[in-house]
Amino acid sequence: MSKVVIADTGPLVAVFDRGDEHHEWAKCSLGKIRGPLLTSEAVVSEVLFLLRDMPRSRAAFLGFWSEGALKVSFDAARERLALIALLEKYHDTDISLADATMVRMSELHEGSTVWTLDKDFRVYRRLGRKVIPLFDWPR
Repeated sequence: MSKVVIADTGPLVAVFDRGDEHHEWAKCSLGKIRGPLLTSEAVVSEVLFLLRDMPRSRAAFLGFWSEGALKVSFDAARERLALIALLEKYHDTDISLADATMVRMSELHEGSTVWTLDKDFRVYRRLGRKVIPLFDWPR
């Protein structure tokens, strides 16, 4: 797959946490992605927090990031007004900053897909009313 894939927290945690119910799906879908995954600092922060009690998993994730397989490619300061608008629009879904960055990144990268486990991405819309393409949703 050569198009841009934007990585959310859930699949990244699942790849590195062997006990995660979506571990096998996440590993398999990651194998289908060519090129680096794009993400935001908010997602990296969430992943590190969720892996905090799993030193090996955390170290593996940091290695993955260090090798360049995951690229932080988002400037929250520059996109603050768009993020605030998304946070306000979806306040009833308890949208996180990380989710808002994923929605905004999908707007900035035409033709991209979002790699997520978050069902709220079936509700969120890009560029007003457009459905956000989701990568290989688990069955």
